Formats: sequence, structure tokens, C-alpha cells
Amino acid sequence: MLAIVLLIAAMMLATSAIWFETSLAAARAATNARDYLQAFHAADSALGLCERNVLSATGDSPNPPLTSGEPAQWRLETAFDAGALTPVPQWPGSSRAPQCLIERWRLASRPNASAYLLSARGFGQSSESQVWLQLELVTEDGAIERHWRRVAARPF
Repeated sequence: MLAIVLLIAAMMLATSAIWFETSLAAARAATNARDYLQAFHAADSALGLCERNVLSATGDSPNPPLTSGEPAQWRLETAFDAGALTPVPQWPGSSRAPQCLIERWRLASRPNASAYLLSARGFGQSSESQVWLQLELVTEDGAIERHWRRVAARPF
């Protein structure tokens, strides 16, 4: 009789431990998803604000130097930090304000076009949770082309 009671108690303890571990894993997953969404929305908003700044820029505003080929300053975290804009001073729930880097470039096949690579970085609750988004913006003869992409791995 005592053996049966101990067996049932051990089974209940094991089941409780498994449920506890499962609930901890679910809580971590929910926190990570919330952190990712927080960073994604911060980066997306920064990208939109930078796009608005580029499109509303007048001819007398200083233009960054033209590069041939796709710009690569965004790949260097130190260069990104040095040249990045902070379109909003604070993002609710984020550890840091989102940033955006605007790089102008020359399209060899379209000499009359103005092309920009906009790179945005948003943060979650910790500065380690980051989302990087990019927008290739091309204007030519009043037409605007947008090519959006998510950067899979953050630059070094």
C-alpha cells in the first residue's frame, strides 16, 4: 500500500515539474516574441520617419556623398552609430531610441535617379534584442520606388 502511494506521489511530482518547466518555456517564448515585436515596430517607425525626411528634403539641404554600388556603411556598427539619426528621442518600452542611417548611392543603370539606402535599427527591452530593417528608395521623374527588406543577422 505504501509503495502505491509513493508511486502516485512521485508521478504527481514529475508531472508538476514538467508542467512548471513548460510554463517557464512558454513565458520565455512570450517575452522573446514581445521583445522582437517591440524592436520591429521601433525600427519600422524609424524607417518611415527617415523616408519622410528624405522625400521632403529640399535641394539646399546637404546631401551625403554618392557611392557607386550598394552602400556598406550600415554594415559597420561603429560607422552606423556615428552617422545614424535618432528620429524620435525615446521609444516606449525600448532600452534605446531607434536609429536610422541614410546612405545615398548612384545607380549605374539609371543616371537620372536619386537612390538612397535607409537602414533602421530598433531595440526591445534589452539592447541585445535588435531588429534591423532596410528600405531602398529610388526617385526618378517624380516616381518613387520602395524596396523593403529585413536584415537577417545584425552587422558587426
